[in-house]
Amino acid sequence: MKKLMIATLALGLAACQQEQKEESAQVETTSTGIVAEANAVAPSAFANEDQKASYAIGFKYGEAMSRDVKELDLEAFYKGLTHGFKSQKPDLDPQEMMATLKALQTRKMKEMQVAQEKALSENKEKSEAFLAENAKREGVKTTESGLQYEVLASGPEGGASPDANDKVKVHYHGTLVDGTVFDSSVDRGQPIEFAVNGVIKGWTEALQLMKTGDKYKLFIPAELAYGTRGAGPKIGPNSALIFEVELLDVM
Repeated sequence: MKKLMIATLALGLAACQQEQKEESAQVETTSTGIVAEANAVAPSAFANEDQKASYAIGFKYGEAMSRDVKELDLEAFYKGLTHGFKSQKPDLDPQEMMATLKALQTRKMKEMQVAQEKALSENKEKSEAFLAENAKREGVKTTESGLQYEVLASGPEGGASPDANDKVKVHYHGTLVDGTVFDSSVDRGQPIEFAVNGVIKGWTEALQLMKTGDKYKLFIPAELAYGTRGAGPKIGPNSALIFEVELLDVM
């Protein structure tokens, strides 16, 4: 229970910090009048810090629960929460309570498995169809591994070309095949440096085809990217990826 409370507090604090960052970014672009309005302090609905902390914990816990347990009965939840917090006799005996929670866990794991299998199938079909059609476009080259690339711009003659053991500096813009942006050093305005052999296979192969100053558009099959596991909240399993990559320097 202590771990649950700590996790809840950490979740709430992280979410609040992110919201504050987003609000700050928005406020910076507003007029003076709107900034003044945003900074105005509303009357508090809580009598003390304990009430505010209690509400904040409840809100963040509820927010997290809403994503995972859609069928939650709030009335029964409040009752169980109150009984547990006040050490009152529960309406379920310990054995039945444990069996109920285990059944819920099993059901949720099954739902996740079904969703994962669906995503695997749908993304595979969508990615393969995209790559098959893309390979027909003029200017797109396909390597033996299945990597597809298009030269957008060429650097000066004699530019250095990296090997697998080199470190490089690049700018990149990454999207899914439907155009969803999942990462972009260009949008951040900050190029990155990394080892050529320390990234996904599609990048490692493509970078060794480039020379300093080149800009390529890469179309990377899932097996040369993140495969069946995907990566983060935006890159699903079996997802082909598209990158615009500019090789700035070989270090």
